[in-house]
Amino acid sequence: ITMDLLLFSVIVGFVVYWFMSRKKPEPIPEFKKLDTPTPTTRETSFIEKMKKTGKNIIVFYGSQTGTAEEFANRLSKDAQRYGMKGMVADPEEYSMVSTGELSRLSEIKNSLAIFCMATYGEGDPTDNAQDFYDWLQENDDEDLSGLNYTVFGLGNKTYEHYNAMGKYVDKKLEELGATRIFDLGMGDDDGNLEEDFVSWREQFWPAVCEHFGVEASGDESSIRQYELKEHTDINMNKVYTGEIGRLKSFEVQKPPFDSKNPFLAPVTVNRKLNKAGDRHLMHLELDITGSKIRYESGDHVAVFPTNDSALVNKLGQILGVDLDVVISLNNLDEESNKKHPFPCPTTYRTALTHYLDISHPPRTNVLYELAQYASDPKDQENMRKMASSSPEGKALYQSWVLDASRNILAILEDMPSLRPPVDHLCELLPRLQARYYSIASSSKVHPNSIHICAVVVEYKTKTGRTNKGVATNWLKNKLVTDNGHKSTVPMYIRKSQFRLPFKSTNPVIMVGPGTGIAPFMGFIQERGWLKQQGKEVGETVLFFGCRHKNEDYIYQEELEGAEKNGVLTQLNVAFSRDQDHKVYVQHLLTKNKEHVWKLIHTDNAHIYICGDARNMAKDVQTAFYEIAEEVGGMTRTQAVDYVKKLMTKGRYSQDVWS
Repeated sequence: ITMDLLLFSVIVGFVVYWFMSRKKPEPIPEFKKLDTPTPTTRETSFIEKMKKTGKNIIVFYGSQTGTAEEFANRLSKDAQRYGMKGMVADPEEYSMVSTGELSRLSEIKNSLAIFCMATYGEGDPTDNAQDFYDWLQENDDEDLSGLNYTVFGLGNKTYEHYNAMGKYVDKKLEELGATRIFDLGMGDDDGNLEEDFVSWREQFWPAVCEHFGVEASGDESSIRQYELKEHTDINMNKVYTGEIGRLKSFEVQKPPFDSKNPFLAPVTVNRKLNKAGDRHLMHLELDITGSKIRYESGDHVAVFPTNDSALVNKLGQILGVDLDVVISLNNLDEESNKKHPFPCPTTYRTALTHYLDISHPPRTNVLYELAQYASDPKDQENMRKMASSSPEGKALYQSWVLDASRNILAILEDMPSLRPPVDHLCELLPRLQARYYSIASSSKVHPNSIHICAVVVEYKTKTGRTNKGVATNWLKNKLVTDNGHKSTVPMYIRKSQFRLPFKSTNPVIMVGPGTGIAPFMGFIQERGWLKQQGKEVGETVLFFGCRHKNEDYIYQEELEGAEKNGVLTQLNVAFSRDQDHKVYVQHLLTKNKEHVWKLIHTDNAHIYICGDARNMAKDVQTAFYEIAEEVGGMTRTQAVDYVKKLMTKGRYSQDVWS
C-alpha cells in the first residue's frame, strides 16, 4: 500500500507539474539596453493632446525624404486661416494603431484627420508609417464611422506602384467606415509635385469649409511658427554643431546607429573610377569597424551630407548676417512635440551648413511667405503669383524657378529688393535630408567596410550658374586624410528587399548600367564567396552598360576577373556611344533572348534591375515582355502578366531612382 501511495503521489505530482508548466510565464520586463540613446518622452494619445490644446485637425505624415512632413506642416498651418487649429503628427510617435485612437476622433467637434502619405520603393510605406500600414492590413473589423478624413499621396509615375500607399490608406479608411470629405490627391514627383499639391490644396479647403459650415478668415498674412532667441552668454558645450540627434553624439559615439544617431565612418578609400571623359565616377570605402553595424548585399547606406561652405558664406553676405551668432528658433505652440525646426541652440552657419536645404529650388510656400520682404511691389506680386494655382503663376514658377534651377541664393541674387530676415528664412527652408546609395560590397567579404559607387553631379543652369549636387560633391572631397585628420561620413544602414535568392543554386540575371552596377558588385562578391565555401552556385549573368569602353567602363578589372574565375558565368557589356547606332543593355538582353528565357522559365532565375527608373528600367521591362512573346510564344497581355507574377513572387526586383 505504501508503495502504491508513493507511486500515486509521484504520478499526481508529475501531472500537476505538467499542467503548471503549460501555463505561460509572466513576461519579463525588458531592461533598457546599455548605450542606447535615451528616447524623448512621448505623448501616447493624440486625442488627449488635441483636447488639451483645443486642436480639431490632425495631419499625419508618412515621409522618407521630408517632403510629406513639409506638406503636413503647411496644411496644419493653413487650418488657422479657417478658424480651426491643426497639429502635425508622426504616426510612429503615437499609439494610434493599438488603442482605437482614430475612432475616438469623433469625440472632438468638427474634427478631421489628414494623411500625407509618401510611397517608397516598390509601393512600400515609409519607415515611420510601417506600423500604421501593418495595422490597417490586420484590422478589418475596426469601426471608424466617426472619422472624417482625406488623403494626399506623394509618388512618382516612373515607378510601377505609383502612389500605392496614398491609394491604400484612402481605400482602407473608407472600408472601415470613415467619411472621406475630399478626394484623394496624388502628387507626381516625376512631373511637378509642388503644383499637384498646391492645386489639390486650393480645392480642398473650400470643401472643408462647406462640410463643417465654416468660413475662411480672409487673413492671408504670414503666420510665424517659431520665434527667434539669440544667446549672448551660453556654454558652447550646449550648442549643436551638426549632430542629427543627441548633443555631442559625434564626439561620444554610442550604438545602436540609425537615422537619429548616425555613425561617423572613416573614409579609407576614395578613388576615381573612370579613366577619361568629363564626368567623375567615384568609389568610396567607409570603415565600420567596432560600430556593431551589420548589412546585407542589396541594402542602402544613408549618408548625411553638408552644404558647400561657399554657398553658406554668400548667403550670409547677401543678407548681411553674422553667421556665428548662437540662436534658437522656439515653437510658438508650446504644446507641440516639435520644439525647434532643427537642433537648437546652434549658429546660423551650422543651420545653413548641416540642417537646411539651400541647394534645391524653394517650394511655392517659401516664396509666398518671403514675398512680404520684397521692397519692390513688382517682385512681391510675382512671388505671390508663383505661389498661386493660376495657370500664369504655375508657368512663371516652372520657368523662373524650376527650369532655371534657381536655389534660394540665386533668387536673392536675381531679386535685389528681396532681403528677408535670416531667422524667417531658416524657419521656412526644408531640412537637409540623408542621401541613399546602393551598397557596392558584400558583408561576407567586407564585414567591416561599406563601399559606395556614385557619379558626381555638376551642371550648368539656364542662368549660366554652375549647380553642384550636394552629397556627391561633398563625398568627392572626402579625402582619406585631410590635414592629418581622418575624413568621416555620418551614416546608417537602411534595409532593403533587394536580396539574392535564398537558394544559391538559383541563377541570377543582373541588369545595371552606369552606377546601377553598385549592388551587383556586392552580389558578385557574395556569389564568389559562396563558391569558395564549396557551395553550388547557379549561373550569374550581368548586363552592364556605359558610354565608352575606354572612358567609363567602371570596375572593368574586377568584372573581367570574376568572369575569368567563373563567378560571373556571362558578362555582357553595352558601350552605347562606341559605334554609330546606340547600343543599350536592353538590346543585349534581346540578343541573348533564348538563353535569358531558359534561365527564367526553366531554371527559376531571379531578375534584378538597378539604375534609372524613367527610361532604362521601363525599356528593360519591355525587353523582357518581348522575350516572353518571341521565345515563350505569349501574347503581349500574357507576357505582361507573366512578368507581373515574377514580381509578386519576388523573382523580379528593382532598385531604381528617377
